[in-house]
Amino acid sequence: MTEVPSVTTLKKPLFVQLHDTHSADPRAELSAGLLASMPAIPPKYFYDALGSRLFDAITELPEYYPTRTEAQILGSHGAEIATAVGTGRTLVDLGAGNCEKAGRLFATLQPRRYVAVDISVEFLRHALACLQREHMAMDMVGVGVDFSQSLQLPAEVGAAPRTLFYPGSSIGNFTPADAQAFLQRAREASPGGNLLIGVDLVKAKPVLDAAYDDALGVTAAFNLNTLAHVNRLLGSNFALRQWRHVAFFDEARSRIEMHLEAREAVTVRWPGGERRFAAGEHIHTENSCKYTVESFDALLRRAGYLHTRC
Repeated sequence: MTEVPSVTTLKKPLFVQLHDTHSADPRAELSAGLLASMPAIPPKYFYDALGSRLFDAITELPEYYPTRTEAQILGSHGAEIATAVGTGRTLVDLGAGNCEKAGRLFATLQPRRYVAVDISVEFLRHALACLQREHMAMDMVGVGVDFSQSLQLPAEVGAAPRTLFYPGSSIGNFTPADAQAFLQRAREASPGGNLLIGVDLVKAKPVLDAAYDDALGVTAAFNLNTLAHVNRLLGSNFALRQWRHVAFFDEARSRIEMHLEAREAVTVRWPGGERRFAAGEHIHTENSCKYTVESFDALLRRAGYLHTRC
């Protein structure tokens, strides 16, 4: 007879908030980006609590194909994926968000421990607590960190072989050179382990344009919310109504670009700095590079991965 654990003995997620000395100070990073010759805000600043929820809404839009397409791939090929990456490992979910994608893999990958890594700390705490209630006996660890800068995971993750899971098309947010450096860090963070990664492939320009500029304007709200987040972090005075969302596929560079465009001439101020934007001037907020199978395989091999499978 198997004894059912009482509520008091059920596991709770362990949460580790890292202070990464390699990460740039947000105020210094944001100020430098806004004062650059081509002003920019790094895409990690999309993800405050509201931004994380808006991204969840984006994944439900008819124009936004990546999430449902990836779910179909993972569902249809789960057994093959389990054979390729192995079972019973520590599953490290990079950019975990609401943790749903990794949760759907538990049945096939049977991880001994689940580690959710994300920059949006409070959103991650809630998501991980919900997932723990569904898998009450599994060890779960949340790591709040900017993993775009460093992938040195805390000791609480454990030394067991790791499968790093990086779903969606987030690798496209890096330039190809930065993507190679990130992939090298991922390989070093998983000695004796492996990487399961989602990559968005090149497709027709109208399909890509619509995916990043939907009819309901949810992606526009997601992009504009970045300015509200920057105001809180930097003490700036962006007025959201003075800006509009712009997104397009640059075929020559094989990437989506997202920008915020000034609707009128405006001066933005923050402690220690200011910048005047002319009407029509852009702040670059995101790239999303699109690959062919062959070009991404070549990138993986340059990063040191010798055995790859699509």
